[in-house]
Amino acid sequence: MGGFNSFVKLFIPKDRVFYSLFEDVAANLVEMGEVLNDLVNANDLAIRKDKVHLIERLEHKNDDYTHRIFVELGQNFITPFDREDIHYLAATLDDVADYIHGSAKRIDLYKVYELNESIRKLVELIGLGVAELHKAIHELRDMRNMRNITDACVKINSLENHADDIYDRAIADLFDTETNAAELIKMREIYQALEIATDKCEDCANVIETIIIKYA
Repeated sequence: MGGFNSFVKLFIPKDRVFYSLFEDVAANLVEMGEVLNDLVNANDLAIRKDKVHLIERLEHKNDDYTHRIFVELGQNFITPFDREDIHYLAATLDDVADYIHGSAKRIDLYKVYELNESIRKLVELIGLGVAELHKAIHELRDMRNMRNITDACVKINSLENHADDIYDRAIADLFDTETNAAELIKMREIYQALEIATDKCEDCANVIETIIIKYA
């Protein structure tokens, strides 16, 4: 199937290849968000370990997509929108993948066995955020449904604000209740990685909004 897709892409106008690659990235991020959600809702440590490994493989897959976008950017004179916007959107989408992976890796390496509701809620917001990115990026191909794109971007901004609130409360509770300095540092780093993932979703939304303002 992968070979057939590559064959088909030979017949896609070169400037249209970017849409397909961005859609591949968006679908991969949705899968990463789903796996991260499975991870934080699993009690079996072996299952968690498997999910961490799967997220790592998906992150490498995302790196490959990002590299292909940058290669296309270097080879093509014609692009569907500004080269700077393509570069920034690819980089910020890659950041989302990096922080999803970083969050999962910290949970595993720090041996955090008791995952609280704040972690689960932040992961849920990440999942919702990448789902909205997936919607918006698919609409970029023809830009016929501008309202769908703007609605998705507004939703992502709202999700990021919600994540900020959850993060602030979680950090405050952590300093109020945790007496073990090592555990405090571990949890704070996990919260930070999860919250930054939502920030990066918002960065992606901001780039998409810039693109549609220029080309709508």
